[in-house]
Amino acid sequence: MNAARLFMARHGLGSVLLLAVLLLVVFPLTLDLFRINLVGKYLSYAFVALGLVMLWGWGGVLSLGQGVFFGLGGYGMAMFLKLEASDPESTKIQSTPGIPDFMDWNQVTALPAWWQPFHSLPLTLLLMLGVPTLLAWIIGFAMFKRRVGGVYFAIITQAVALILTVLIIGQQGYTGGVNGMTDLKTLAGWDTRTDSAKWTLYFVCVALLLAAIVLCTWVQKSKLGTLLLAMRDKEDRVRFSGYDVANFRVFVFCLSALLSAVGGAMFTLQVGFMSPSLVGIVPSIEMVIFAAVGGRMSLVGAVYGALLVNYGKTYFSESFPDLWLFMMAALFLGVVLAFPDGLAGVWNDKVAPRLKAWAGRKKAPAPVVVAPAVNTEPVTPPKPLPRERGAAEGAAA
Repeated sequence: MNAARLFMARHGLGSVLLLAVLLLVVFPLTLDLFRINLVGKYLSYAFVALGLVMLWGWGGVLSLGQGVFFGLGGYGMAMFLKLEASDPESTKIQSTPGIPDFMDWNQVTALPAWWQPFHSLPLTLLLMLGVPTLLAWIIGFAMFKRRVGGVYFAIITQAVALILTVLIIGQQGYTGGVNGMTDLKTLAGWDTRTDSAKWTLYFVCVALLLAAIVLCTWVQKSKLGTLLLAMRDKEDRVRFSGYDVANFRVFVFCLSALLSAVGGAMFTLQVGFMSPSLVGIVPSIEMVIFAAVGGRMSLVGAVYGALLVNYGKTYFSESFPDLWLFMMAALFLGVVLAFPDGLAGVWNDKVAPRLKAWAGRKKAPAPVVVAPAVNTEPVTPPKPLPRERGAAEGAAA
């Protein structure tokens, strides 16, 4: 038992275990299906927050375009689901059966060639993960090899998010336009709208999220994680030591894109649609807020940040529809100004030391008071020294 406790403490898995208990036991036992589906939606955003912890917190690179990779992953899954829902039997009332409805509305008479691979689920999964990662590699290689970073890189990623949003909306006949892709019903013949399917998708999302946390924790504990921290704090020293800083940053940028794509796919499966409103600049900034509120150096804190911010967004929009944006801004500013390290910083600096001190007081044994021994033997006066004895006899004479 002690060996397991030491292993978990050494690898930082204690907080992961508590999160797993919360997501796998507490929430399913206390929330109804509607709320569980909402939590699953929030957890799909947590994948993006994990990627930002690795990219921003550990790599020192702030990206304001993570919605691009989230959207690409979501659209990849949505294209497969839309093709499955657009079989000739279901679309026989269209002028061109067998193609998505928005293509028929826009007078597209044949399925484009770049849609064809999405008939296959394995190819869909490969493209869903590969395309965002490849795009991140292209952007990262072009920027980091030229030592473009800081605010310039953040602005460039914002521009990419804006370009992709305009492209999706403008190509309405091929992407669904501003309405996105809706009416997504089945995954390889499995109805994703049933209650059992929603429970299954929730647990799949939690399992993937925990696996992503373990993977990122392993990266942080490895030599690569040490180099990422060193590059964040002393980039020139790392470069002068012989390491190629650009390659490491490209890697962590691709990792964050991959995690975001997984989150986008899980969002599409659980919510049942995908639209350009989840790709642009505003959702990308919201995703940064998830990591900032949770703590940009904490993986588990990022998950809690995603849950808290999205729950606050849902609660405020339901209770105060005219003021919820201001309340969300106040929540973000309050947390960032009062607790710069987010929820993880509050736990590490305020809560954990007090709990440790309280546990130490509980475990410390009570002081034992020992009464002094009482000597009951008669006290014999000490014998005088020879000189003192002679002086005493002379005085007596």
